[in-house]
Amino acid sequence: MEQLMGWQYAAIAGIFIWSGFVRTGLGFGGAVLALPFLLLVHNDPLVFLPIISIHLLIFSSWIAWRGAKKAKHNQDLPQQGEASGNIAWGYLRKALGIMIVPKLIGVFGLLTLPNDIVTGVIFVIVSVFAVSYIISRPFYSTNPIVNNGLLMLGGYVSGTSLVGAPLIVSVFATKVPRHQLRDTLFVLWFILVCIKMTSFLIAGVDLQLIHQLWLLPCAFIGHLIGQHFHDKIQKAETPVFFKVIGWALLIVCVCGMYSTFWL
Repeated sequence: MEQLMGWQYAAIAGIFIWSGFVRTGLGFGGAVLALPFLLLVHNDPLVFLPIISIHLLIFSSWIAWRGAKKAKHNQDLPQQGEASGNIAWGYLRKALGIMIVPKLIGVFGLLTLPNDIVTGVIFVIVSVFAVSYIISRPFYSTNPIVNNGLLMLGGYVSGTSLVGAPLIVSVFATKVPRHQLRDTLFVLWFILVCIKMTSFLIAGVDLQLIHQLWLLPCAFIGHLIGQHFHDKIQKAETPVFFKVIGWALLIVCVCGMYSTFWL
């Protein structure tokens, strides 16, 4: 990252606080909701993507570990077996099996599709899911072909860019119990980001390790605020929970479309 002005450093710090809040509070959207603002400050995505990726690896593993520790000692949950934990391992393994090949295809560019077209399709689909959650009529697909297709498309796009997460969340939100949703997503993001980081290393991308030192505490501040927010929405009634997810997805779509087509 080249020498920036003081206001630019302050803006970047504030955006990473926002990113940490969104990531921890919802379990997704930390990158998509921060990158458009970061590019307004310094228009070079390869500067910020490695920083965001490393933050995600750190906080996803930490949150998943804390969630597992809390679930292990929590005797109040009525569910038994997998549902009593913080991660839905069964569905996670199933989803990874569906997504892994498209993910690798996207990462290594073995199949190149017009990025703007793919992005537009993704955001239209996710917007439909988001609106259905907001109006309290969540879209549920009982067709495994549709669900698998959405996961495969989300896996491919997550390999080529950052816009696959909303599509993946729109499927996971209807398949995973809400008390397991965030931590399950964090384990998934950890695996997918590890694959992405491997591509960065192969391509020789600068990981911006020096800037990690001062931006990691900023993300941590956002993480603490986001944890408080997550605890509140997790205790909310089911319609309220889906409304929050719906509005978050819709905001992600708006920011993502702006970042893709206007920046």
